[in-house]
Amino acid sequence: MRLPPYDWWRTVCFLIPAVTVYTIVLGTASLLSTLFDRNGDFGHRCARTWAWLILKTTGVRLHVSGLEHVDPRCSYVVAANHQSIYDIPIVFTALPLQLRIVAKESLGRIPFLGWHLQRTGHLLVDRTHPGAGILKRMANLVAAARSVIVFPEGTRSVDGSVGRFKGGIFLLAIDSALPVLPVSIARSRFVMAKGRLMVRPADVDVTIHPPIATNGITREQARRVADQVREVIRRGADEPPETQAI
Repeated sequence: MRLPPYDWWRTVCFLIPAVTVYTIVLGTASLLSTLFDRNGDFGHRCARTWAWLILKTTGVRLHVSGLEHVDPRCSYVVAANHQSIYDIPIVFTALPLQLRIVAKESLGRIPFLGWHLQRTGHLLVDRTHPGAGILKRMANLVAAARSVIVFPEGTRSVDGSVGRFKGGIFLLAIDSALPVLPVSIARSRFVMAKGRLMVRPADVDVTIHPPIATNGITREQARRVADQVREVIRRGADEPPETQAI
């Protein structure tokens, strides 16, 4: 399958202005909603709309399988591989869950986007001193049937291969007794590759796997859980060998 070239005109003249408008309008709606909805549920609907609009404007066509493994009434730690900054709007669009992200604290200072993250219950963490507060906030999310999305590789893949997962992130699931929901993303790197500013339309496959329970698992077994989840995601993220770019 051959892919179209990156379009500088589509990115500069159309996508960037459109995303700016989406972010300001929906970010403002999300912020205003927190005056009466401190749980961030309406803000998440704004985020899903923002994500859907970005994908449609870019020409990303999602093919989602495995939705039968998702119970919207449950909380999960959603673990996905990471190929592109488009992975966040992809996951938000694909999963019918009240999702919150674990992100570095500095993102909270970005106008509209950061304000939305701060006000709607996302977990902004100082990675050098995460502290025990994050576990309390996780417990609050679980009590309110919210789920957390994490990218355990810690960085984006250049060639689509799935890197080693960091074991520490799975302590959140173990300490909260949350099931891990593995999600494989294939070909999002062709939409916007690491190190590139341009985008192009592409088909992206999202595979949702059966949840992996963490009940009864000790913190010392976090490494084993990380490797198990990685192997499930890796198999689902394998790309057809004929995929190639122009």
